[in-house]
Amino acid sequence: MGFLKGIFGRNDDIKISAPCAGRLKALQEVKDPTFSAGILGQGVAIEPSEGKFYAPADGIVATVFPTGHAAAIKTAEDAEVLLHIGLDTVKLNGKYFTIYVEEGQQVKKGDLLLEADLEAIAKEGYDLATPVVICNTDAFTKITMSGTEKVAAGDEILRLTR
Repeated sequence: MGFLKGIFGRNDDIKISAPCAGRLKALQEVKDPTFSAGILGQGVAIEPSEGKFYAPADGIVATVFPTGHAAAIKTAEDAEVLLHIGLDTVKLNGKYFTIYVEEGQQVKKGDLLLEADLEAIAKEGYDLATPVVICNTDAFTKITMSGTEKVAAGDEILRLTR
């Protein structure tokens, strides 16, 4: 099939990169039913090992929460990617977060979006699991997680197939 795809059309898979370094895990392992049950869409989670969070693909910043705990990017191919740093971290009201982008801003994969003081957030008792969710999951026939457990920012973590 891959051979025929190469002859009759291009590979339209969309690659989503890790927004941060850390350990990749299935979204179902996240201790928050909104994410683990796939209510917001399919995706993965990363246990971050550093506090800088980068654009997972080229696109436009669709949303940046004023608290700095989450942002969404709409890719050039119309994938809606939500990055949510930690669980319930909205309750911190922006404490320990720095925002580097604004809504409507064009970004390239690897551009710095947000920064978080992970040590301080963990000391406050928050789970640092960082879901990366495709909010428009229904637009794709298949969403595949990378087989790698340890990732660096920029490594492919999801492949979306139309």
